[in-house]
Amino acid sequence: MEKEILLQVKNLVTEFKSDGELIKAVNDISFTLHKGETIGIVGESGSGKSVTSLSIMQLIPNPPGRISGGEILYHSKNDGIKNLRSIPSKQMRSFRGNEIAMIFQEPMTSLNPVYTCGSQVMEVIVLHQKISKKDAKLKTIALFEQVQLPDPARIFDSYPHQISGGQKQRVMIAMAMSCNPRILIADEPTTALDVTVQKTILDLMLQLQKEQDMGIMFITHDLGVIAELADKVMVMYKGKVVEQGPVLEIFSNPKHPYTKSLLACRPPLDKRIMRLPVSSDFMKTDESGNMIEIAKTVSEAINSVIVTREQRFLEHRELYSRSKILELQNIKTYFPKNKGFFGKATEWIKAVDDVSFDVYEGETLGLVGESGCGKTTLGRTILRLNEPSNGKIFFERKDLLRMEQEEMRHLRKDMQIIFQDPYSSLNPRITIGEAIMEPMQVHNVLSNNKQRKEKVYELLKKVGLEEKQFNRYPHEFSGGQRQRICIARALSLNPKFIICDESVSALDVSVQAQVLNLLNDLKREFKFTYIFISHDLSVVKFMSDRMAVMKSGKIVELGDADLIYMKPQTEYTKKLISAIPKGQLEDIEASIEKKKRFEIPTTF
Repeated sequence: MEKEILLQVKNLVTEFKSDGELIKAVNDISFTLHKGETIGIVGESGSGKSVTSLSIMQLIPNPPGRISGGEILYHSKNDGIKNLRSIPSKQMRSFRGNEIAMIFQEPMTSLNPVYTCGSQVMEVIVLHQKISKKDAKLKTIALFEQVQLPDPARIFDSYPHQISGGQKQRVMIAMAMSCNPRILIADEPTTALDVTVQKTILDLMLQLQKEQDMGIMFITHDLGVIAELADKVMVMYKGKVVEQGPVLEIFSNPKHPYTKSLLACRPPLDKRIMRLPVSSDFMKTDESGNMIEIAKTVSEAINSVIVTREQRFLEHRELYSRSKILELQNIKTYFPKNKGFFGKATEWIKAVDDVSFDVYEGETLGLVGESGCGKTTLGRTILRLNEPSNGKIFFERKDLLRMEQEEMRHLRKDMQIIFQDPYSSLNPRITIGEAIMEPMQVHNVLSNNKQRKEKVYELLKKVGLEEKQFNRYPHEFSGGQRQRICIARALSLNPKFIICDESVSALDVSVQAQVLNLLNDLKREFKFTYIFISHDLSVVKFMSDRMAVMKSGKIVELGDADLIYMKPQTEYTKKLISAIPKGQLEDIEASIEKKKRFEIPTTF
């Protein structure tokens, strides 16, 4: 027996006006959401996923946007079927947050920084449920307990900046669930979270769905996440739905080339490959803009680039015959936590605690661990952006900690870093061409700006951009393009050693695959050495020759990347591996059976 319908979207069209041209961000899409059902909406940035959710919530800014066609039929509990396109704003406000709730992608920007977490959830409860502030506070604390927040009373009085990313996301879930909504729209709620925190959030959402029999629209660019959560999948590409169906059917027999590319571009865990398949392996565009399918299956795309055991053996033998480019000896980086009466530290945060390892020329050493484990601090310490409390750092046998600042500044020409957020890494007031040329001017690379400009043109081409984009500003580029610009900027000094600090964690999996392939191509061409920092073990395994697992400031496991994945030695590494959304057919089948039996985990 089919469950009760909650939402029907029929032939929805949402347009935006840009430079005098109408762009159809959502172009004639239709789907139905039932009670207790999860629809996974998947696609890369710009595919129309978020615009679909904002259209349902009637949050499209007008101008420049407008819903120009179709129906959004909400089956209200008390008011019958309502077309959300045509109801008055006041009535829509009574539905929004009350019967249809939404969790946004970035909790830090969704929560008001000047109000405590508790007061913000209380506000929603008081607005929609018309209860006293005292009762609203009790309900808020109960909700914080329900979403497994530690010390709910403390979180209630905490400001957003005082809690972690995973905790902020739980506050947002508590806010969304505060009025027992019938529909929950989750827009990329776990994109920037560690895999362990992500798994906890997904389990929590399934548990809440089970308890309240609500419908969920889960929006993401990662099909691996969809596999563990969704009943049905809707794949969007350039504003259109190119494929939809039951989750098992989509994963076992994808029809559209774009769906195939999304399934293939996630780094496989059970094999090592030379490069990640990308959308151009499955489809291309002709001169008229029409898509042409390249006849290839997901397994064919992956199997064509597998690294054999013999190749892997030769790679290792060559690696260990090289010189050490970096040596860390007992590095400690501590920050004062509490200070006494005279300002002297009485308690320390041990961000990096007695870390030692070597990095070989031309190697990629992966550094993986949860947020707060010390990965980024260690990367910054190596470059002396954070000064260590103790230990020694040798780069090409030079003792970095004995160098004066001026000497260290010159050495940084050989040691570069690519940060996580490309937008905040670029000055919004200067063109990307000037941003790439600036380090060359500082370090007197080449004789004049004409030669430097030619070098910038060459670098833009290397990273897949065009010369004509030299005079554009950062806001005119996508996230993936901005990360390519940051890579070009790092390359402008011809460095020997690059630290990639979560440099692909916020990118769509399809764009991420392109950037990872680019980094590997550049490594082979220019003989770079990388330290690749990420919380995503599958990405680290693909990129790395060796891998270091970090926890609470210490390295708990270090060795061959494939061997650590196949035979992890510590419980912590096993926990990281088990939390990765794998998207295997047997996992999907098990998940479907679990939902049928309502055996959703209750421990988080």
